[in-house]
Amino acid sequence: MKLISEPSIPVKIQKMKDRVRWKHPSLVQRGIDQTSLVIDDGRDDDPEFSFMVVGDSGTKPHYGHHPQRKVAELMLAHKDDCRFVLHTGDVIYVVGSHEYYPTNFIEPYREFLVGGENPAHIAYDRMIFNLPFLPVLGNHDYYDVPKIYRWLTGSTLRLRRMLRYKDFEIGWHGSNQGDAYAKAFIDYLAAIAPEDLPHYLDLHYTGKTDTGRCLRYLPGIFTRVPHRYYNFRYGGIDFFALDSNTWNEPSPLPTTQAGDIYRRELQKRRQEIDTEEVQILADCDRLNPDNPDDAEQLDDLSAKLDQINEVKLDIEKQLASHDVNIDFEQLDWLRQRLIESWNTKEVRGRVLFFHHPPYVTEATKWSQAQTLAVRHRLRWVLDQVAETLGTLVKERPIVDIIFNGHAHCLEYLRTVDTGYADSHINCIISGGSGRRPRRQRPEGTELMEIFEDFNSRSLRKVADSLLYVGRSEQNLQKRLAYSGVRIDVKDGHPPKFIVRPLVAERVGEQWSQGELEHFVI
Repeated sequence: MKLISEPSIPVKIQKMKDRVRWKHPSLVQRGIDQTSLVIDDGRDDDPEFSFMVVGDSGTKPHYGHHPQRKVAELMLAHKDDCRFVLHTGDVIYVVGSHEYYPTNFIEPYREFLVGGENPAHIAYDRMIFNLPFLPVLGNHDYYDVPKIYRWLTGSTLRLRRMLRYKDFEIGWHGSNQGDAYAKAFIDYLAAIAPEDLPHYLDLHYTGKTDTGRCLRYLPGIFTRVPHRYYNFRYGGIDFFALDSNTWNEPSPLPTTQAGDIYRRELQKRRQEIDTEEVQILADCDRLNPDNPDDAEQLDDLSAKLDQINEVKLDIEKQLASHDVNIDFEQLDWLRQRLIESWNTKEVRGRVLFFHHPPYVTEATKWSQAQTLAVRHRLRWVLDQVAETLGTLVKERPIVDIIFNGHAHCLEYLRTVDTGYADSHINCIISGGSGRRPRRQRPEGTELMEIFEDFNSRSLRKVADSLLYVGRSEQNLQKRLAYSGVRIDVKDGHPPKFIVRPLVAERVGEQWSQGELEHFVI
């Protein structure tokens, strides 16, 4: 039985539009841009500032350990120095059910919330942040459980097995197609009575940008972002938050003999994964979660099940891809906003953050079809921007940094000359902030991509991995490194970014916490 489902791209797009009353007459009449916000902290003109980035965090304690809380404790030492926190997605695991927000978000991040001294009294859809918390959607934030599961939980062997393990956070409701995330973080205008909407907009949409009025984000008072993708300017840096869940669908398999062969290989791999999953569940049945040694093994097996499900979903996406759904509306928005940003003199730099990484060396991600889809579609947008800007760009990349999650690690990569407008871009993956860390792929730190031009195929290097922090073994001991990152932005045009990795590592039963050596990009 399939335990996790994902809404289609058209459903994701429409549901989120409905929740924010996309282009409602009251919004249009006021000239409100529903994709922009202003952080009103009185310091947004300062060219030197700091912020933090975390991702893939939303878990509860793991058999006595709470890695997400360890990372949150590291963040607390930097809270007063930082202006905001970016979250790269997967706020809640395994599916974004609202019932997990108290344990998987509010409790571990309680010091970042108004009233956090009594976290049990904070409702997930009424959170107020004392430090702006600016997220993007991860795939798990969109995941649901089949309706039949809600009625028949526990009636099948596989479900009974899964529900024995304290770590497998499926819940009873699912995300309701991203609804829980929307109520937690997005300005949910659908909940405002029609007669109250004009007053509400006049009260909260008082920010001003080049594109019109927008949502004013007031730390300690108002804590919402306007839509599932949005942008803001701070200290002369333009930040673009994207929803990569609506442009990561794999391209259709070729209708050729080679395509047929590849399809059969995918089907075979799917069968192998199903067999592997059954074996893991059988192994779990022999372990007692109340025994510390067994609990550690169950933790590892749960992580394997999570990884298997991820690969399985990627295979299903490839096998099901016929008419590809691509969120061109969002990609066109990004293209236009980047062009406008480059034509605005006071803008010194540009940062993108979204969930699925276009470049990554975590063991399972580089080979996924979704990675390729995200890379090609981002490259397509950047190429259009570069063509429009011409010599205005000169020797600089279109964007200074891309932040991602999805891969359970902290990684710093830099693209080489790819032959496209994604050349020489700094990429930082901050997806190791709570969910089980994963290993780096054995193939090494150089990323090679297959390029097809007319009738020729070539293999070219496209990126280097310069830092990887995740799961490893040393002296027969398992090392699990959980992480976030602090970024210090310096004055200048272009600006310099100082990257400070924050790492909490567990070796056996022992934890160590601190900063790795910083580096400048």
